[in-house]
Amino acid sequence: MINAQQRTRLVIEFQRTGSVSMSALKSGMDRKTARKYLQHPERLGQPRPARDWRTRVDPLAAIWREAEPRLRAAPELEAKALFEHLLLIRPEQMRETQLRTFQRRVRQWRLEHGPAPEVIFPQTHRPGEVMQLDWTHAKELAISIAGHPLDHLLCQAVLPYSNWQWATRCQSESLLSLRAGLQAALFRLGKVPRLLQIDNSSAATHQISGAGKRDFNPEFLSLAEHYGLAVRTIHVGCPNENGDVEAHNGHLKRRLEQHLLLRGYRDFASEAAYDQFVAEVLTKANGQRTVKVAEELAVMRELPPTRLCEYDEVECRVCSHSTIRVKRVTYSVPARFISRRLRARVYEQHLEVYHGAEQIAQIARVPGRQAVIDYRQVIQALLRKPGAFARYHYREELFPSTTYRRAYDRLVQDHGMGAGELEYLRLLKLTAELGTHAVEGLLGEMLCPDTPPWRAATLRGTLCPPSRVELVEPIVDLSVYDAFLREEVGHVA
Repeated sequence: MINAQQRTRLVIEFQRTGSVSMSALKSGMDRKTARKYLQHPERLGQPRPARDWRTRVDPLAAIWREAEPRLRAAPELEAKALFEHLLLIRPEQMRETQLRTFQRRVRQWRLEHGPAPEVIFPQTHRPGEVMQLDWTHAKELAISIAGHPLDHLLCQAVLPYSNWQWATRCQSESLLSLRAGLQAALFRLGKVPRLLQIDNSSAATHQISGAGKRDFNPEFLSLAEHYGLAVRTIHVGCPNENGDVEAHNGHLKRRLEQHLLLRGYRDFASEAAYDQFVAEVLTKANGQRTVKVAEELAVMRELPPTRLCEYDEVECRVCSHSTIRVKRVTYSVPARFISRRLRARVYEQHLEVYHGAEQIAQIARVPGRQAVIDYRQVIQALLRKPGAFARYHYREELFPSTTYRRAYDRLVQDHGMGAGELEYLRLLKLTAELGTHAVEGLLGEMLCPDTPPWRAATLRGTLCPPSRVELVEPIVDLSVYDAFLREEVGHVA
């Protein structure tokens, strides 16, 4: 197609040279086309009419009458899925190479006949008015702690006006993580906004029976009341209403990803070290928003003088199994507390167990597990009743790692079921005394296929060799005894 620039160049070159061939060459068109425009100057200012006719037979005419009703019945149906379905039932009327043509036809049909997309209305944010809060999964960051993968979420709070943000690591979308995340953000900010906006998470809301609506949980309202926060939820299925924090969820993970790439590795010595890394990244990001943050702080209220505790406290009784049941999870405790009443402080990531004022245990909470049994607390009782191990309800909890599971299988294979289980319990006793780190390395060597049968005493002898006693020949000095006799009986003579 000849454009206006080419036609202008044609006229200029023909006026300069008088040669049709040279003018056509320099304006980038065929000589015959140039002659046509030069012979009919009135065409130079007229654009070429748009083509409104087909240049070939419609390749989709045979199947479009069947495709259109399906699109009307299910507007969300994807063009590729519909094409594959029609190709399956009408193979003689279609070819696989027509996919792009079919997708363009569906796109044009939706533009002319499909439902209009939902309109999103941009909102004007006011300083100090709203804080939005949400959770996001961070598994794609591939964080590990001392070599072990860390599956976690980030609870993030954002101020839409200034884009100030703060995030804390958590295990689930629970009221405990909400309480910890909100308080961490508020105390980091130093002030309190007017309104807290959150989605319909079960941490903050619950379903009203028979009403089809959701209402706020009393514990969540108590938390908001302590800080003087009004609360608001977005509509179900409308994440765009929490658009700022939803967008920041992606921004935060991309920012962390870039800092991890600059760091060069993703392993951290401890969870506290990873938390410090996240805090440093967020501090740098917030440092670029100081002007608008100052505007927000100027109109916000002061924090209350006290911070709410970040745990739930429950009372429980230790049953005869030497376990307690807290929030539908079973935990083991020392056997000496059987039948005693204990207090458990349930934090978001761990559990503290108290007998009176004495803390007797601190147990990590593991999402998805129904029981957390510490073999060190039950091994003595199992050694007294080794026959109970075979069908112990929580037996799988007594394998600290896959290495110990392999050791159990090897011991049973070498010594038989009863004797092998007893040897495994003795191995656990040795591990309880020396620690997993000391025993597991040697245990891996003992599991080589060419190693002869061994017992727990074999490892104990290697790890705890008996101390060598040096025998010294006694020296007998009877002169001391003679002097004693002379002193005691000398007066008799």
